[in-house]
Parts: sequence; structure tokens; C-alpha cells
Amino acid sequence: MILLCLGTFSLAACSGKHEGAARYRTNCGICHHNGEGMKGEIPPLIGRIDLIGSSAEGRHYLADVLLNGLNGPLDIRSVHYNFSMPSFRTRLSDHEIASILTYLAARGDSPTPPVFTAEEIAAVRAHPIPTSAVAEERRRLDQIHRLP
Repeated sequence: MILLCLGTFSLAACSGKHEGAARYRTNCGICHHNGEGMKGEIPPLIGRIDLIGSSAEGRHYLADVLLNGLNGPLDIRSVHYNFSMPSFRTRLSDHEIASILTYLAARGDSPTPPVFTAEEIAAVRAHPIPTSAVAEERRRLDQIHRLP
């Protein structure tokens, strides 16, 4: 497996991808499963994280979701969700959150998916906000350009 990765990616990218996958499985997969979610109950992630993370505001929002949690209604791909996602602020490091987001972004359809860094997660972590503010952040972004 490592030789296959070395043939395609740098060693750092390969190990980062595997770390992100492992972190995703143990922290996110319990609810989001393989990234497809559960229609009407748990939102899908695949094909969305790469698109949301394509702007600075979207990257900030995604970091806020993992660090601060998110509660309330969402409409995604014409499906209504009303769920509660916990905060991972005290359970995951900046590096771990960046690796999960990078892994999920790489699973989308973008030809050049965003790569998240521990430094940008740390900058967001420095300013905790309540889950209600995360939901408001999503509404503001959705008004600027419809979030997937």
C-alpha cells in the first residue's frame, strides 16, 4: 500500500490521507458512516466538504463546525435535516481536525481539493463560538453562495 502511495503522491500526502481516514472512522464514521450520511437524519459529507472548503469563509465555517458543533435544521440537496453535531474541541487536536477535513475534501469531485492545515484550525480554535453562532455563520454563507 505504501509503495502504491509513493508512486502517486508524496510520502507526506500519503500518510496524511491515511491518518485522516483513520481519524474520520473513529470520530465521525459512527454517525456519518462512509461519508454518505443517512438521508433525512445525518447529512452527507462526500461531495460537499471540497466545495464548501473552496473559499476562505467556507474553510473557517468547516473548522467552526468541528470545533464548536452545530445544532438545528439544515437543507442539503433538497433534503431536510434537523440534527445535533457535537463539538470536537476537547477531543481532537488542530492537526487531527485538519487531517479529517483534508481527507473528506479529497473524497469529493474537485480536481484540486483544499488541503487544511493545523495552523488555520488553531486560528479558528482561538475564538470559540456557541453552536447557535455556527448555524448563523452557515446561514450567512448560504446567502452569499448556496452551500451544497
